[in-house]
Amino acid sequence: MELKRMQFTGSVWRPPYEANSLLLQATIGCSHHRCKFCSLYKDTRFRVASREEIEKNLEIAQLYQPKARRVFLTGANPFVLSFEKLKILATLIKIYLPEVQNIGCFARISDIKQKTREQLMELRQLGYDRISIGTESGDDITLSQMNKGYSVMDIVEQCRKLENAGIEYNFTYLIGLAGKGQGERNAINTADTFSLLHPYIINVLSLTVFPDTVLYEEIGTGTFVEASEYERIEEMEMFIERFQPSNCVHLLANTVSNPIPFIGVLPKERERILKEIQSIKNNFREEDLRDYRKRIKSL
Repeated sequence: MELKRMQFTGSVWRPPYEANSLLLQATIGCSHHRCKFCSLYKDTRFRVASREEIEKNLEIAQLYQPKARRVFLTGANPFVLSFEKLKILATLIKIYLPEVQNIGCFARISDIKQKTREQLMELRQLGYDRISIGTESGDDITLSQMNKGYSVMDIVEQCRKLENAGIEYNFTYLIGLAGKGQGERNAINTADTFSLLHPYIINVLSLTVFPDTVLYEEIGTGTFVEASEYERIEEMEMFIERFQPSNCVHLLANTVSNPIPFIGVLPKERERILKEIQSIKNNFREEDLRDYRKRIKSL
C-alpha cells in the first residue's frame, strides 16, 4: 500500500505535553507575528488551512490513527479562527475520528477576547480543552516591550472567561524575557498574575535569542541586554517561591531551552523543586550554562 503523508506547511510546533496527540494543521504561521523574540514562523505568511486541506489530512489520519482520542491543531494560534469555523472544524474531526474526546491548540489572549462566554461554553461541549496560551510573562512592562499585544488585565479577564466556560488552559512563562536586572520584577509580577488564575500547566522556557528576530538586532545595538544564566535561575526560583496556586499546577521546565530540566507539581513539591534549583546553582558555572545556550540551534 502506498504510504500517505499528512501535509504541513513550514515548521510544526507543539508543546512537549502534546506528544501523544494527533497533529492536524488548522492555520499556517501566526496572526500576530510581532513578538520581538519569536523566530518560529519567520517568513511564513499567516493563512487558514482550507477545508479541502483539512479533510485530506483527516482522511489520512483516519487510515493510520482511527482511534485517536485527542487532536492538537497546529499553527501559532488556531484559536484565532472564528467561533463558526472552530465549530465546523470540530464537526469534521468527529466525522473522520469519532473517538476523539478533546481538541487542543495554541491561543493568544486576543483570540479568546473575540469570543463570548456562551460561545466558549459551546466550544467546550464540542471538545476544545487544555488550550495552550503563550502568555510568556505576567508583567505589563515586559509584555509591552516584547510587543505581545495585550496587558496583564487582558490575561486575567480572558482566562477567567475560559474558566467560566469550563475550558482548562496552560501557560508559558519565558524566563529572561525582561532582560538583565529585571528578572526579580518579572518573577514577582508574573507569580502574582498567575496566582489570580487556575492554569493546569505552566511550561517554563528560558529565552533563547536567534538571528532574524527584532530582539537579536536590539542585542546588537545594546537596546536589550540579556539576563545571565544565573539571573534566569534566580528568576525562576523567585517565581516558584512567590507563586500561590489555589489548585495543583504542573510546572514543566523540560524543553531544549532549559539547560537543567525539571518537572514538578506546585504547591506540594515546591521544596523539592527549590532544592533542585539550589543544586543547579551549586554545581554549574555561568560559563557552562552559557555555552549550552550558544549551542542551541532551534527550539
